[in-house]
Amino acid sequence: MPRTCVPRRWVWDAHCQTPGTELSPCHRVVYFHTDPVLESCGTAGMRGSTGFLHGEHYWEIEFLEPPSGLSVMVGVGTGRAALHAGDFQFVNLLGMDTESWGLSYKGTAWHGGTSRRYTEPFYEKGTVIGVHLNIDEGTLAFYRNRQSLGVAFTGLQKVQSPLYPMVSSTSPGTELAVGLQCSTLPSLQERCLSTLAHSLAQKDMVDCLPLPAAVRWLLKSWKDHKTQSVQGPEM
Repeated sequence: MPRTCVPRRWVWDAHCQTPGTELSPCHRVVYFHTDPVLESCGTAGMRGSTGFLHGEHYWEIEFLEPPSGLSVMVGVGTGRAALHAGDFQFVNLLGMDTESWGLSYKGTAWHGGTSRRYTEPFYEKGTVIGVHLNIDEGTLAFYRNRQSLGVAFTGLQKVQSPLYPMVSSTSPGTELAVGLQCSTLPSLQERCLSTLAHSLAQKDMVDCLPLPAAVRWLLKSWKDHKTQSVQGPEM
């Protein structure tokens, strides 16, 4: 996080519980498919209590038990993203459509129903996956045990609706806990520059804007920074 960040205190949203999920009393841990008879009856998801429209946000999800089964995922989604796939449907829920973006424990990144290899699988109990959502730059990156895995998705600044932390699982006994959380919010100047930069197809167009020379210089510098810092294919 490049600027001073402030702690956040969001938890898993009890109003979004679906069949196959239970929450700890503090709502910081979600348990999947705990029924000892039925075990897993499909794919269940959970959403965080806070959505983000601007700024940079980082949070960590700890795997309290080793991930297993078809799919255990960490990511983000809009308020329209599916939280349940239906009875006895075992799918990669986060990224099954255009409303969510997800990372599977098998190392694949999903969005719009398609996937690509992103990192090595992780199977260990205690693995911590960090999620770095930079809405102003439109990027979503992941960390594994505080080590960067790089940018997984770009173009998220186009969503124009709040993005919520999300997790999902098809596997009985999955336990995922919210850990460290922090956010930085852009200044009004940074938000204006970001909006202008994303609206201009080319940097040369800056000189055509009816703006003071100092502002045009800031905007050119901002676009240069964007070009250098955002890498990776859009999914």
